[in-house]
Amino acid sequence: MARNKLIFYYLFLLVMTFCYSQRDKKNFRKDYKYVEATESFYKFHTMSKKGQDAKDMCELEGATIFYPEDQNEADAIRQLWNETQVVLPRIYIGVASWIVKGVFETFDGRPINDVYSNWAPGEPNNANDNEDCVIMRRDGTLNDVNCNDKNPFVCKKTLSSLEWNTNCDIPNLDYTYDATLGKCYKFHSEPKGWREAYATCNAEQSYLAIVDSQAEADHLTRMTASALRDNVQGNLEQPAVFLGFHKRRGVWSTTKGTKLVNSGYSKWGNQQPDGGDNETCGAMFYNGLLQDLKCDLKCFFICEHDVANLSNVFDDRYGASQ
Repeated sequence: MARNKLIFYYLFLLVMTFCYSQRDKKNFRKDYKYVEATESFYKFHTMSKKGQDAKDMCELEGATIFYPEDQNEADAIRQLWNETQVVLPRIYIGVASWIVKGVFETFDGRPINDVYSNWAPGEPNNANDNEDCVIMRRDGTLNDVNCNDKNPFVCKKTLSSLEWNTNCDIPNLDYTYDATLGKCYKFHSEPKGWREAYATCNAEQSYLAIVDSQAEADHLTRMTASALRDNVQGNLEQPAVFLGFHKRRGVWSTTKGTKLVNSGYSKWGNQQPDGGDNETCGAMFYNGLLQDLKCDLKCFFICEHDVANLSNVFDDRYGASQ
């Protein structure tokens, strides 16, 4: 009994040390760069998006769209900009006049005059009466632009806001670990098309769930049953759950390239697949059986995250004892 208590206490200390040391190790995501001067992580997105889409992408990554808090942060991001992204002339920042025309505020509700507000001469000018978003140029000046314009942008995560999902080894706290399968999952109750769902899972450092056993199919079925399906956050066009398989070049395969028949689970529902070349994206009925659907239908979906053994993760981050 005493030995079991000692082991439990040791594991508890190991987990707590691992959790809290994320901040000490300044670890968030591999695609973010930590800047000591601002105690924050940043990522330049070079694939341009519209203003709202840029904001949404940062949130998917567990961050927020960047805006300079002050001159110090503006200088720090410009330095990082010049060191890593010399070809980008401008970036969206998290400032807009979405509530009242001409009243520019950060996306978290702060008046722009309370943060960085180095407008270029003659700006903001609301050209053509449709400029509600804001960009920062390489020289640090700000300009209002049309929110439908596509621009690069920067996502930011402050060190002080960093939390860690220890079981899943990611910052996303809404993933749950299943000890039997050794994997983490998240049921998304906001319906999306298959490609958008795929991109969402990717932004969360995960992938559309790939079922490789009956046990995993049963687990996803239970997840779906326990999810708040009646609390739909959007327009559900089909009562189904998108998964990580699709029909490519006439063959049903997982998104990792394995033929579905060789994946470990390929139990189709009655008369499925039945859509031919019009239905090339994979999903499951609520009972776990598979079906084919049109890719642009908005459905629930489940993301899956592979988890390394905790002791291995600890060894990789902090050095294994020899």
